[in-house]
Amino acid sequence: MKSTKILALMMWSIFGVLPGLHAACTSATAAGTFGFTTTGALILPAGPVPVAAVGLVTLELNGNITGSQDRSVGGAFAHETITGTFTINRDCAIVVIANVYDDSGNLVRTSTIPGVLVDNGKHLRGIFETVLLPNGVNLPSVLTIEGNRIQGHAD
Repeated sequence: MKSTKILALMMWSIFGVLPGLHAACTSATAAGTFGFTTTGALILPAGPVPVAAVGLVTLELNGNITGSQDRSVGGAFAHETITGTFTINRDCAIVVIANVYDDSGNLVRTSTIPGVLVDNGKHLRGIFETVLLPNGVNLPSVLTIEGNRIQGHAD
């Protein structure tokens, strides 16, 4: 009976501690290419304008980002390129600073996108904190992004 109680206590200790043990996220966790979708709206003085985008973005070990997207804002379509940086915390919270350019190479906007890597870095979720135009105007928005890893980071 005593050995059963000791075994039960040991099992409880092991299973109680194990869920708290997990690998911390690093730039290696984030590194790879993600296919993503952005949906939501920009909140303009005339009212909300729907936004949708699909694209690919590559997060590099050194914290740099490159990619491209096709997007529609209120029905106006554009192909855009993306450069930027990211930082990641041990708890897998990530902050992306994305500079978005038009086909001519002109900066269109810079966005700050806090988010989180989930499922051991296989998925990325985020929400746009800022959508800053080159003239300094910040467009209020309700935009979210969902990304799935398509290349890199073997788990």
